[in-house]
Amino acid sequence: MAQPIIEVRGLSAGYDGRTVLHDVNLTVYERDFLGIIGPNGGGKTTLIRCMLGLLKPTAGKITYYGADHSQLPALNSQFFMGYLPQYNTIDRKFPISVEEVILSGLSSKKSLISKFTARQHEKVHAVIARMGLEGLEKRAIGQLSGGQLQRALLGRAIVSDPSVLILDEPSTYIDKRFEARLYELLAEINKECAIILVSHDIGTVLQQVKSIACVNETLDYHPDAGVTTTAPSNCWGTERYRTAYWENITIITIKKVRRALLIFAH
Repeated sequence: MAQPIIEVRGLSAGYDGRTVLHDVNLTVYERDFLGIIGPNGGGKTTLIRCMLGLLKPTAGKITYYGADHSQLPALNSQFFMGYLPQYNTIDRKFPISVEEVILSGLSSKKSLISKFTARQHEKVHAVIARMGLEGLEKRAIGQLSGGQLQRALLGRAIVSDPSVLILDEPSTYIDKRFEARLYELLAEINKECAIILVSHDIGTVLQQVKSIACVNETLDYHPDAGVTTTAPSNCWGTERYRTAYWENITIITIKKVRRALLIFAH
């Protein structure tokens, strides 16, 4: 049975006195592939920021579990999370190379004054090869294509062997050809760690993930992305989004889940 690695209980959070999330409950398990969907402004990124320890909740708590399944007193060096931010938050003019970007993912594993070890450099080169970036090690990020930059940032996110990999709208600003390769890489990475994928693209998410969380101030959780007979009432306010949800959930469910065939066949 899969063990929980993150538990969110009664979480509320917001900005400038405005509540964005209210009473959210969610459990992330080992090797889970969780899709977080919902409208813009619904709280998806706020939830991720709370999980990353970048935003303090106004209520509730988040519990993290170590490799031995013991509860950790706080988010610390025993629990690594990889993070791939939204593409438009990256400063492409910053003078840093592909190798340096990926190497920066190991910064938390050394002191400020110590150098990276030979073993850490070897690991970075292995990740560069895995991301298909051989020959681009010394290239500045401003000279990369959108797909190459996403792979470099993904390499940085996984080089520390995280327990959880979090991706915020990873397919934005990349072409469909690389998007397919991105999800192939994520399927490989999911064999090693849990993945949390934030996206507004319902169809893409449902094709990739194992479980779904619909966030729109509150949260509806579906531990099996394919098996649900009720559309999440809180997730989208418009008929267009509710229709899109049902069209996609029906198509993907029939392909992925035998039990759902019985639901939709009758």
